[in-house]
Amino acid sequence: MQVIKIKIVVCIKQVPGSTEIKIDSRTNTLVREGIDNIINPFDAYAVEEAVRIKERFNDGNVEVIAMTMGPPQSGDMLKEAISVGVDRVVLLSDRAFAGADTWATSNTLAKAVKKIGGCRLIILGKQTLDGDTGQVGPELAQRMGIPFIGYASSIPEISKDKIKIKRLMEDRYEIFEVNLPAAISVVKDINIPRVPSLRGKVKARNMEIPVWDAKKLEADEDEVGLSGSYTQVIKIFTPEIKHDIKMIEGSTEEQVEQLYKELKDLKVI
Repeated sequence: MQVIKIKIVVCIKQVPGSTEIKIDSRTNTLVREGIDNIINPFDAYAVEEAVRIKERFNDGNVEVIAMTMGPPQSGDMLKEAISVGVDRVVLLSDRAFAGADTWATSNTLAKAVKKIGGCRLIILGKQTLDGDTGQVGPELAQRMGIPFIGYASSIPEISKDKIKIKRLMEDRYEIFEVNLPAAISVVKDINIPRVPSLRGKVKARNMEIPVWDAKKLEADEDEVGLSGSYTQVIKIFTPEIKHDIKMIEGSTEEQVEQLYKELKDLKVI
C-alpha cells in the first residue's frame, strides 16, 4: 500500500458571483437568494497551486485536499475543485458554524486540519470577496502553531521539509524560506487556473462529499459559529454618496482664507 508523505490542504469558500450585492437590513446579512455562488476567485489560484505542487513532485506521494466551511450547497464548489485535480474534499457544515467571524472560522478549520492529520502545507487565497479581511490564513496558522507567509506570488522551491516563497509587496519582492508544516496565502500572479478536464468532471460528478459537523470535529458549540466569535456584525449598510461642490472666488489670499474656514467648519482640520 502506497504511503502518502505529503498532504496539502486548500481552504476555499463559496461567495456570491455578482457585484450587485444587497443587504438585508433586518438581519444585517447578505441577500444570497437569486444570486449564483462561485468559488472565491483568489481561492481558485490556491487550488491550482496545490495541484501544481502535486505535479511537481510527480511521485504519487502528494495528496491535495480541498476544504470549505459553509451550507450544504457548498458541496458543488468542492466538486469543481475535484474536476481540476484535487484528490479529495471535506465539507464543514453545521448550523452551529453559522455566524462565525474570522476567529471562530479559523478555529473550525484548524480542528478539521488536525483531524485530517499529517498536513504539511495549507494554502489559501489572500482574501475573500465577501469578507475581504485576509485574516483567516494567519489566524489558522496561529492556531496550528506553524509559520504563515502571505501574498505568495511564486514558489521557487519546495520539498517535503521546506518551502521557498516569493512574496509580492507594493514596492518590492521578498523571499522567505520556512520549514514545513506551514501556511501560505496566494495572489493571482502565482498562476493561471486550469479548465476542468472531461475526466475531472466525471470524477467530480461521481464523488460523494463527506460532511463533518461540530460533533465530528469534537468541537464545543461555544467555540464555533456566533458563540465562538469575538466580533459580531451590528449593522451593515451601503454608504450614501453625496456630492457637494462649492466654488471659492477672490484673490489667492482670500481663497486660502475661505478654504481654511470651510475645512475648519467641517472639522477636517
